[in-house]
Order: sequence, then C-alpha cells, then structure tokens
Amino acid sequence: MMLGSLRYGTTVGLILINAMVLATLATEEGIFTNHLLVQLHEGVHDEAHQLATEHGYHSARKLPFGEGLFHFYPLDTAPRRTKRSLHNRQRLEKDRRVKNVLDQEGFGRQKRGYRSINEIDIKMTDPLFSKQWYLINTGQADGTPGLDLNVAEAWDLGYTGTGITIAIMDDGRLKLCNHGIDYLHPDLASNYNAEASYDFSSNDPYPYPRYTDDWFNSHGTRCAGEVSAAANNNICGVGVAYNSKVAGIRMLDQPFMTDIIEASSISHMPQIIDIYSASWGPTDDGKTVDGPRELTLQAMADGVNKGRGGKGSIYVWASGDGGSYDDCNCDGYASSMWTISINSAINDGRTALYDESCSSTLASTFSNGRKRNPEAGVATTDLYGNCTLRHSGTSAAAPEAAGVFALALEANPDLTWRDMQHLSVLTSKRNQLHDDLHQWRRNGVGLEFNHLFGYGVLDAGGMVKMAKEWKTVPERFHCVAGSLQEVHKIQSGERLILTISTDSCQGKDNFVRYLEHVQAVVTVNGSRRGDLIINMTSPMGTKSILLSRRPRDDDAKVGFDKWPFMTTHTWGEDPRGTWILEVGFQGDKPQRGALKEWTLMLHGTQSAPYIDQIVRDYQSKLAMSKKEELEEELDEAVERSLKSLLSKN
Repeated sequence: MMLGSLRYGTTVGLILINAMVLATLATEEGIFTNHLLVQLHEGVHDEAHQLATEHGYHSARKLPFGEGLFHFYPLDTAPRRTKRSLHNRQRLEKDRRVKNVLDQEGFGRQKRGYRSINEIDIKMTDPLFSKQWYLINTGQADGTPGLDLNVAEAWDLGYTGTGITIAIMDDGRLKLCNHGIDYLHPDLASNYNAEASYDFSSNDPYPYPRYTDDWFNSHGTRCAGEVSAAANNNICGVGVAYNSKVAGIRMLDQPFMTDIIEASSISHMPQIIDIYSASWGPTDDGKTVDGPRELTLQAMADGVNKGRGGKGSIYVWASGDGGSYDDCNCDGYASSMWTISINSAINDGRTALYDESCSSTLASTFSNGRKRNPEAGVATTDLYGNCTLRHSGTSAAAPEAAGVFALALEANPDLTWRDMQHLSVLTSKRNQLHDDLHQWRRNGVGLEFNHLFGYGVLDAGGMVKMAKEWKTVPERFHCVAGSLQEVHKIQSGERLILTISTDSCQGKDNFVRYLEHVQAVVTVNGSRRGDLIINMTSPMGTKSILLSRRPRDDDAKVGFDKWPFMTTHTWGEDPRGTWILEVGFQGDKPQRGALKEWTLMLHGTQSAPYIDQIVRDYQSKLAMSKKEELEEELDEAVERSLKSLLSKN
C-alpha cells in the first residue's frame, strides 16, 4: 500500500526516487515490526497521542515530512509483530480518524568501521594531539609527513567550526547528562548540542549509550570526538572543528531498522543541524544490494531542498568497509547524489584493506590501516571519559570530512549542499595517496581523480580559502539523455557494448551543459551477479567503473532492477555526444545473463560554474591537432588554470 500524500510529484529528484523505489533489493527476509506509519484525517491531528494509547501503542510522534503523518511507537520492544499487536493494528485501521496505516518492515543496517587494530606547528595542551597524525602529519607512527587534512592552515585563518552543528547519526554513543543520571564526556561536554539530539530507538531526547562489556557502543563517541573534541583542556585530543557543536542521533541500537526511523533521523531539526555524518549502511558482505526506502529518500530530498533555510542539509557518508569484495555503488546511500561519499587512506597514503572502491566516491580522509604501530589508528574520545588510539574504518573517515565541511561553512555560511560538493572536487588533493591497482587519471576537463580516492584527500586550508569568496553555483538541471529498453544477451568471453548519443536536452529548459553527477539506471541479471562488471565512457573519453567484480555475490535471480549506478568522474565535462556502456563477466567459470535496460541520466548546470575557460581551450585545441600531441600541454594548462583559481581564493 502506498500513502497518496507521499508521492514525490515533480520536485527535484523524481527520476532518482522512482528508480530507487523500483529497485529490487537483495536483502534478508523482511521482519514486520510493531512500528507503524499512520496518516490521520484533517482536523484530528491533535488526537494522535490519545489515539495511539487507545489502540495499545505507547505514543505517537508527528513526522516533519508529509501531511498528517505520525510514527506510532509500540509499548514493548519486541523485534517482531505479535498476535496482540496485529489485533491492535487492525482495530486502529478501522478507526474513523485514520486515513491510512502502513506497516514498517524491519531490515538490516550495519555500523561501519568498528574493528580492532592489530597493535597498531600548533601548540595544544591535549595529550593525544601529537598523535593525531590525520590533523598534522609530521611522520608519526611511520607515516608520511605532510599527508593530513591541512587543518593547521584553516585554524590559522581563524576557522574552528564556531556556529556549526554536526549530527552524528549512530548508536547514541555520545555520553550526555540525563538530568543528572549520567555524566558528559569531559572532552565533549562544552560542545554538546542537547537541543538537536534525539533517540529514535527509544523515542526520547536522550541518546544514551547502551552499556556492553565489549565497548561495542563506543562508535558514536569516537566519531563525535573527531569532529568536536574541545581544544586546550588537557583531555584526549582535538576535533577537526573543535569549536563546533555536536548532536547525537541514536537510531541504530535496536534489532532492526525501519524506514520511519531512518527518515526521521535524516530529517531531524534540519534548520539547526548543518551537517549529518553517517558511518553506517547496508551490510558490507560483498553480496548485498540495498539502499534507502521511500520515506528516507523523501526525507533526503527535503533535506537538500529545504534544510538550512533552503541551502540544503549536508549529508556525509562513509563509503563502506567491504574491501575488494564489495563495491560501494551497490550501496544506495553512499552512491546517492545527495550525499558526499568519503573513502579513507592510512597515514602513509595507501588504501586501507577494508576500503571499497566505486565511481561515486567524491573524496577521502584518513583512518587506520595496515600498520602494526599502535599509534597508527585514529586518536579520539572514547566511552566513560576515556581516550583511544584505536578508532578505525571508513566510519572514522566520514566524521573527519564533516569537520572539514564545518570549517568551510563557518568561512561561508551561505554555501549550498552543491557548493560543498564542488569545493570538495576543486580543493581535494592527490597529495601522496596511491594504490597499486587504481591509478590517478584526468577527466575531460583536466580534473584529476582516482577510482578509490575520488578527487583526493580533503584540504581544510584550501577549502576555507576558496569558500570565503565562493559564488553559489548555477541552478541544477536534470536530463534523461536516452534509454535502451531492448533485451541484450551477455556471456563470458564477450563484452556487450551499447551506445547512447545525446544532445543533453539542448534547446529545452532542462539542458545540461556542465556535468555534476551522471547516473546509469540499469536492469541486468546474470547466472552469477558477482561476476558482472560494468564500465561507462563519456563523450570526452572518461571511463568510469560503475561495477567491479564482487566475488562473494552468488545471486542468480534478482540481479539489478533499475539500479542507479552513479559516477562523479565526469564532473565538469560536456555531456553532448556518444556515451558507451560496456557490460561483461569476469571470473573463472562461464556465466550468462541479459541486460534489459540502460537509461542515461545527466545532472548539472547550463552555465559554467568555474571551469568554462579550461573546457573551451581544450576543445578548440583538440579540434586543431592530435590528442596525443596535446597531453603534456593540456596537463600544464590545467595545472596553471587551477593554480590560478586557487591563488585567487
């Protein structure tokens, strides 16, 4: 059943939502919970709580999205529906005040980055500051000097995150004062934003960490410390944005996730919270294909369109910890256009063994990795007033990015969610990041990128300098560039090659001339889904790896159903011309399959945000000479242009 008022209509993102909703998700069997989405008739909204209690529910909470929508909480915390709760639901549905009732199905979400480590010139009084190599890398723990977030330059310019609130969407491991029942972590207390915090697992404003003997619930506290740990208080270390406020949103500490809880968390106080940091997602087992459900998609769309007074909420997402066995383009959160997907590197510039690669990753920060030095992990706050050197995973990387974005927002509070993505593309640095498999390449307008690291490691100093004088990017448009609906067979030993030629909706109101995100909405299946590989090449010659081999994925039935594979690698390019899709199998055993649809969706601007001259020079020279003779000249021209742009900011 679909609630009529939840239709997204013609607002921005319709095509993406339809594609995601129609996607067939390879998840575990659904769990029907006692949580309900209830739509009430007009004029009875004030009776919601009374109605809930009358029908055997604990309470009702009005949802900030949609009309007349309420979340009905159960009296108990039983993970599955009981006969009694089914009877309550049936009585509720017959109540004259109720317009619609929608069951909330439980599904799996997994915390990212909680894993053990194998023993692994600014003056601050904090004892761990000298060990926070990701802030200032002087070669600690056998790292590479200079390979860091360059926060020292941003701090020296006076930007420390003042006035910015970051929400850690997690399991509620922020320790806070529950009216004197518990205590605050001493390194987070002064920066804790109680007003913006909430516990969606227990439906109360106190996201208290549930105690466990193994300290599993330390995840959120560690992430919070990376962002907002106070400076010069002789406790633990220093946050990237040490004067920012941090809020706790507890939403993962129950046996299941629901669309309501996820959507409510993502849309919580969007006029107070500036940045949402998420270090969770579908299971990183190398065989799951999953993403946000409809309510969460609508909440995210509302966030980027209405959050922060219309400038847009900023969603930072950890790309995933599935390593070479997984592909983050199979994660509908990390691969969303509305999120900034962040990967990680270790302190010598290599990839961590758990890093997932995909074409939707925008940039990178840092985490622990292969080194056995006990100080090579991420130093931050921990439970019960403690500190740790053992924070790890891409979950450590996402909060660092949130901290850098907080510095940029302080430098320019008018930045939109898209401005932050453009700034990430322009100011991230290759630095000394390297991977043996995926080499650095330049796209059609000369921007350097890597399949693992995106556009490089975030540079806080470079970002705040550019942010100070940044002009908001032009309006965004969406063009369906073409669609192939015929069935095309695929078999091992051969590559299926398809093309779509497009004018990018030229001459229409939705013409896209300068690319931001590109989506290939694909329906394909195979005798072994994990052996499928998909590449796409732009008219300007940039090849994106949309799907890599996933050796643990044995699916032979579901495949990908209208799944929106996304790439950021063609950022700034002219999309007009011929796009090439290449599909095949990679593996030891023969496989066969069929591609049933490829729809090409282009997202970007009609006027140039900043690189028009680079594109024009490149295209005119390309028309007059051979491409090979221009490679060296183009590299030099691009470097000069980008250096000039950076120096002006």
